[in-house]
Amino acid sequence: MNPQLADSAFLRACRREPVPHTPVWYMRQAGRSLPEYRRVREGIPMLTACATPDLVVEVTMQPVRRYGTDAAIFFSDIVVPLKAIGVDLDIKPGVGPVVGSPIRDHAAVAALRPLEPVDVPYVTEAVQALVKELDGIPLIGFAGGPFTLASYLIEGGPSKNHDRTKAMMYGEPDLWHELMERLTAITLAFLRVQATAGASAVQLFDSWVGAVAPADYRTYVLPHTSAIFAGLADLGVPRIHFGVGTGELLGVMGEAGADVVGVDWRVPLDEAALRVGAAKALQGNLDPAILLAPWEVVDERARDVVERGRVAEGHVFNLGHGVLPSTDPDQLARLTDLVHEISVR
Repeated sequence: MNPQLADSAFLRACRREPVPHTPVWYMRQAGRSLPEYRRVREGIPMLTACATPDLVVEVTMQPVRRYGTDAAIFFSDIVVPLKAIGVDLDIKPGVGPVVGSPIRDHAAVAALRPLEPVDVPYVTEAVQALVKELDGIPLIGFAGGPFTLASYLIEGGPSKNHDRTKAMMYGEPDLWHELMERLTAITLAFLRVQATAGASAVQLFDSWVGAVAPADYRTYVLPHTSAIFAGLADLGVPRIHFGVGTGELLGVMGEAGADVVGVDWRVPLDEAALRVGAAKALQGNLDPAILLAPWEVVDERARDVVERGRVAEGHVFNLGHGVLPSTDPDQLARLTDLVHEISVR
């Protein structure tokens, strides 16, 4: 690894080492809130964009140029590996991923084949190009967590209550674990492709796992998530774990094997540090909606997040979920500068 990269504030914070300032990046920093993103994406379907290396490089770089963030997040989507192995799905604007034939039985689960690097050559190409372009700024690779992917596949699309998902989890546990094992292997392979190509950290977005209770997480999700993080250990890249509405799960998520636990905006970081336990860095956790308020409010709330984050053994400043599409990019630029300025060690 390039020495400048290894010494970056972001990677140092992930490793719980002293940092020159609190590093900053934002989930969904590349995307709908940026006019330059809307221009380059015009008329191009999301999954086509994710498979076009030049476009992936451009979109990933846009927020780094505009905000001066301490890391870039690879532009992709959590369903890309599923599409790559032949699952009939599309991303419908305003809806999200929609699956042609939802998975409800053993035959459908058995049809999910493993992901090979040759299935996603555009990912390897884009990551390699980005590492050159970023020149010492860390690139974060990512994938969707197995619970979240399972929910899309079982429900056939986004779901408020995950009814069918939970019905399978509770009512057909053997089928559930078989599905989760296949998704775990696919997710691990997808993350390894990105890290092998040069991503210097990876994040597992188990966005909807906050829908399950801690005891159920331990039984139905934890073994699979742990297998993903264990399967990345030999690569030596920091592993980040994030879900929404996971305040009650922070303790058990801390056991899954990630180096950094992402916290949404519902739990203050000083409290989150107690729940997650020792030997973990934290990432978060300004409410994305605060960026829609006047700057004075953003300033006050950001200072509070930075202050509470000092309790953690390492802190990466982020939002508690993705940047909202209506966010003014100037607010994010000011926020990045503010966090850097007030956290100088």
